[in-house]
Amino acid sequence: MMQTKGRKKCILAVDDAAIVLTRIADTLHNDFDVFTVNSGVRALKFLEQIKPDLILLDIQMAHKNGIETLREIRAMKNRADIPVIMLTGVEDKDFVLESIKLGACDYILKPFHSNDLIKRILRVFEPESQDQAALDKERRFSK
Repeated sequence: MMQTKGRKKCILAVDDAAIVLTRIADTLHNDFDVFTVNSGVRALKFLEQIKPDLILLDIQMAHKNGIETLREIRAMKNRADIPVIMLTGVEDKDFVLESIKLGACDYILKPFHSNDLIKRILRVFEPESQDQAALDKERRFSK
């Protein structure tokens, strides 16, 4: 079980598709405290109260997309440093590059495999793998 200082890591999942949120919660609930919201607006409200250890953020959402939401998160006092992994159903290079410029640490294509989701999350939380993650990210985005 992933724990730090006696507590599970907290993950905020943001997606406008209930089935995706359910899948994320089902995949991660044993090892993490998972909170789910279905819009960028709700994510920003959540962040006013709680600082998660990681955010899983869908890029394509109605009203406020993931890029706009990430931009606002990065502007928040005491929240700008939260690691963010973007989720996307369409591999749109412009969206992915924009999210990386805004500090997203990774992106995952939907539909995702549960093991891949867990691996990507653990990579963010394991300091010894940070150097390898940086190399992987550089290779992936320089294509």
